Amino acid sequence: MLVLGLWISSPYPDSGPGGALRIAAALWLLAHGVELVRTDTLSGVPLPVGVTPLLLLALPVWLLYRAARDATDASAEPDAPPPVPAHTAWTGVVLGYLGVGAAAALYCSGGELRPVWGWVTACLPLVAASAAGAGVWSAHGRPREPVLGLLLTLPGPVRRLLFGSDARARVGTAVRAAGAGTAVLFGGGSLLLGVSLVLHGAAARASFLQLTEGWTGRFAVLLLGIGLIPNAAVWSASYALGPGFALGTGHLVHPLASDPAPLLPPFPLLAAVPDAGAGTTLNWTAGLVPVAAGVTVGWFVARGAAGRVTQEAQEAQQEPRAPWSAGRTVGVLVLAALLCAAILALLAALSGGPLGVAALARFGPLWWQSGGAAALWLTVVGMPVTLTARAWRLRGRRARGAVPAQGTEPGSKRPAEAGKGAVAKKTVAEAAKGATGEATVEAAKGAAKDATKEATKPVAKEAAKDSPQAAAKDQAKETRAQAAKAAKTPTRREEPPAKPTVNPPTALTAPDEDERYEVLPAPDPFPSAWHDDVARATRWAALRAASTPLDSPDSSLIDEPAAPSWPPLREPSPPPAGHSPVPEPSPLTDALHQPTEPSRTDPPDSEAPR
Repeated sequence: MLVLGLWISSPYPDSGPGGALRIAAALWLLAHGVELVRTDTLSGVPLPVGVTPLLLLALPVWLLYRAARDATDASAEPDAPPPVPAHTAWTGVVLGYLGVGAAAALYCSGGELRPVWGWVTACLPLVAASAAGAGVWSAHGRPREPVLGLLLTLPGPVRRLLFGSDARARVGTAVRAAGAGTAVLFGGGSLLLGVSLVLHGAAARASFLQLTEGWTGRFAVLLLGIGLIPNAAVWSASYALGPGFALGTGHLVHPLASDPAPLLPPFPLLAAVPDAGAGTTLNWTAGLVPVAAGVTVGWFVARGAAGRVTQEAQEAQQEPRAPWSAGRTVGVLVLAALLCAAILALLAALSGGPLGVAALARFGPLWWQSGGAAALWLTVVGMPVTLTARAWRLRGRRARGAVPAQGTEPGSKRPAEAGKGAVAKKTVAEAAKGATGEATVEAAKGAAKDATKEATKPVAKEAAKDSPQAAAKDQAKETRAQAAKAAKTPTRREEPPAKPTVNPPTALTAPDEDERYEVLPAPDPFPSAWHDDVARATRWAALRAASTPLDSPDSSLIDEPAAPSWPPLREPSPPPAGHSPVPEPSPLTDALHQPTEPSRTDPPDSEAPR
């Protein structure tokens, strides 16, 4: 539509509508990476055109992706047909697209811009199959089986790095880090391009006005420049990495030196090329772009190495996995650097190509140089950032008590809370044991209470953070019960443990009192002899014997008292001669000879304590 619009608005077109349609078909094939051949040259020698506008490439890739995804999705209508199987949707989209592409290649093969059939058979099916496959894979929920099947073709060391118990987390972290690094490199290249265009604004404006005079031609040059802006951003990223790019055979441009070709046609984007000569400090500042990319990749890898829990995982109540070791973290960083290097090498290969023969046979960066430089920069810069950020994040998580034990399986239930619960119980038991070994009971209670407080706070805090309030309450109760049990245990080996009392204190068993204490009061570990069961039984027997008459039927149940431990009274001496043997009356003897009557204040025999 753009080509036809420009042809219609051109005041002096040199071809008919057939020529315009052939040029449109040739540009559509060029957008897929197909190399073209120009036949209308001054020398009559065909010249290749292999620079693919990346902005035009994004359009067919996005349309293929959406076509395959929409063909696989099920319709929401109740009377709609069932969803198309994945292989059927992929085959239909790819075959239909290749049919249209073959027809377009046949149509434009007789024009001024002719496609090279070798590139048609290689690039067109590759772009169609990959984009349609991504759409079908996305429509089916991005399953892991196709990706794992592709990973089986990799070498053994790479497979061992990718597979394992946490392979999904490692691969996902590496992909996210590689995507972030590629975005930083591409964005940094675009920034360098914009700054250079501003600094060379006069030359860019002069070249734009010099190419053509009519507004239709200038609009066509503007559209061509916009389509090549992603290419220029990739070239600028390669310039920042060090290898730079070529403006013809033997003319390299990099931060240390710039040697632009003198016979290039005027074009606004070419005006942004640095001036010829040795590089200055301003040119060297372009190295900040790969440094920023390395820091970004290292930060993403460190966040994944520390066992980061995303918001989606928290909503799904998934457990945080164990953090990676330093060696595994470095391996994930290297994998992310290789993925980013592969993406940049692919973009560099697509953004460059030939624009002719001899001196115009090479334009743009070399893909292997750009990819190797990106892998080196990201690994060297990202390694210290990754290890430092990983240690810092693990230190912060340990301070909050949120680091699970090493070797904990991702599928285990509450690994972090279980480990902290065991540590808390052990701390309480050791504190109670050490405190009760002292001579005072107050030290034992205080030590047990302090240890229980310190052990309960992080456990209850973490439980309240990751679970409802009831879970934290149950965890705190369990810890207090362990502390009370540890405090009850006697430590004096020479004395047997005291028997349980008949009537235990109600302060430990009342349901209302349980909520009033942060730590339940522990019973006395050294009870006195007054509360012994034998002493209590002896006191009750003596009281029952004193309150039961001798002629009562219950008197047979009274045990004979033991012989007194005090010395016997001395026998009275015989009275002297002349005295009467009858003792003198006294109030005490009169009271003994009087009949006994029950006192009003004394309780009856039925109410006497037993």
